[in-house]
Amino acid sequence: MPTSNETPNRHDVIIIGAGIIGCAIALSMTRKGYKTMNVDALPAAGYGSTSSSAAVIRTYYSTRDGTAMALEGYHDWKNWQAYLETEDAGELAHFIETGTLVMKTASDNYQKHVLEHADALGIPYEHWSADRITQELPGYNLDCFAPAKTMDDDDFGMPTGGALQGGVFFPAGGYVDDPQIAARNLKDAAAKLGAQFRFKTRIVKIPVENNRVTGVLTENGEHIPAAIVINVAGPHSGKVNALLEGETGLKIGHRPLRQEVVQIAPPQSLNYSREGLVVSDNDISVYVKPGGGGQLMIGSQNPACDPHLVEDPDDFAMDLTDRGLTYAYRYSQRVPELGVSQHPVGVAALYDATDDWLPIYDRTNVDGYYLAIGTSGNQFKNATVAGRLMTDLIGYCEAGNDHDAKPLQFKLEHVPHTLNTATFSRKRELTKESSFSVLG
Repeated sequence: MPTSNETPNRHDVIIIGAGIIGCAIALSMTRKGYKTMNVDALPAAGYGSTSSSAAVIRTYYSTRDGTAMALEGYHDWKNWQAYLETEDAGELAHFIETGTLVMKTASDNYQKHVLEHADALGIPYEHWSADRITQELPGYNLDCFAPAKTMDDDDFGMPTGGALQGGVFFPAGGYVDDPQIAARNLKDAAAKLGAQFRFKTRIVKIPVENNRVTGVLTENGEHIPAAIVINVAGPHSGKVNALLEGETGLKIGHRPLRQEVVQIAPPQSLNYSREGLVVSDNDISVYVKPGGGGQLMIGSQNPACDPHLVEDPDDFAMDLTDRGLTYAYRYSQRVPELGVSQHPVGVAALYDATDDWLPIYDRTNVDGYYLAIGTSGNQFKNATVAGRLMTDLIGYCEAGNDHDAKPLQFKLEHVPHTLNTATFSRKRELTKESSFSVLG
């Protein structure tokens, strides 16, 4: 429960980061009566990795809990204005519900486990034949090219035998048109309830006394006191953990990985638009979604041939490289008419990804210090749910419960499912069910 009603100038909670999840946590905790302050080194909400998010909304994951969480989040995005509890429909982010198509491939067991989760949770889907896919996506070549390759491979672009026989279409899915505005919407909703935000402020230490955080110390020497501090710093989360005067107890690893998304004009024959399908294709290891101005955005699904590239979040090049160009050429295997420029435009940013690509929503070995990290790439859609989960988890731990020994069981609001939050533990073994990719 909040602790600062008697001390007006003290915050109950300091949230390090004001991206989509940091702002969602602020809104959820403020609704529960906590006095929160988000502290971010950047100039505005959603200014960091959130602004580079593909912002895909989908309801398929490799685990049951991940799938249920995504379905819960879908309901919030579907009713965004109501979730924000605002009467002003002015500058709100918009969920463009296009549906999502997942190709059936041998490497993902033709979506067998994904569909088992969908059936258990009542998620609607359709089986699309190869003919239906080429009807919806004219000009598509469904030859198999797996395993995915880089352009310097002599066999790049050569079919490897057989053809895709179909895919699974999930009507409940699409994308958010502006992820940065979405973060700002959450920030504004929280601020109306009293949440505070401090930007252009860098934290240099997280002091601890008697194994309890006491707040944060900023670079100008100011100590901002609070009994609860949450690390939601995205690609900077490892650097933030290093500022803690104590041990987190992290067992699962996480690191800032370079990601590139290339943007290309689709051929007219594809008939692609703002309402175009979001497509996940593990045979060529790319995903595609609509971009601005009717463009295609193409990203990687992290196959073995795309090595993990760890970068310094304070010093990395934001220009596209041959990695992004490779993704475009992989997609041209599906769409031979795709014109690929040798100097494409797009986005280069960092993911804060764990070893199994599932997030960490947990406490730490230091009382009052909590983690919502390892979220990049597949948790944008879950931000609102993560906000509620972290609020309940913190309340559970601060009430004296031993979350490590008896993890919080988090009941969803829109989906008849209870999450075992051990799924997101900092101490977990690698999640064997994971896709070990951006799909989570």
